[in-house]
Amino acid sequence: MRLIFYLFLLLFLNNCSLNKDSQYWTEDSINMKDEQKKLSKILKKSKDITTMTLEEYKIYIEDYTKRSNYPDISK
Repeated sequence: MRLIFYLFLLLFLNNCSLNKDSQYWTEDSINMKDEQKKLSKILKKSKDITTMTLEEYKIYIEDYTKRSNYPDISK
């Protein structure tokens, strides 16, 4: 009986994901969805940057830097 319990426990623990990108373990998955909605609206406006508010521009720049291919100089 112990052996079965340990095998079950081992299988269960091996299947847990601690990946930060996982939608089940993240603390703020709802916030991420809201940010994605905001970002999609902002990207539609990105053709004319002058019409953006300061907050929208900040979100746009943060997303742009995340997607850029520049090396990280903070290391």
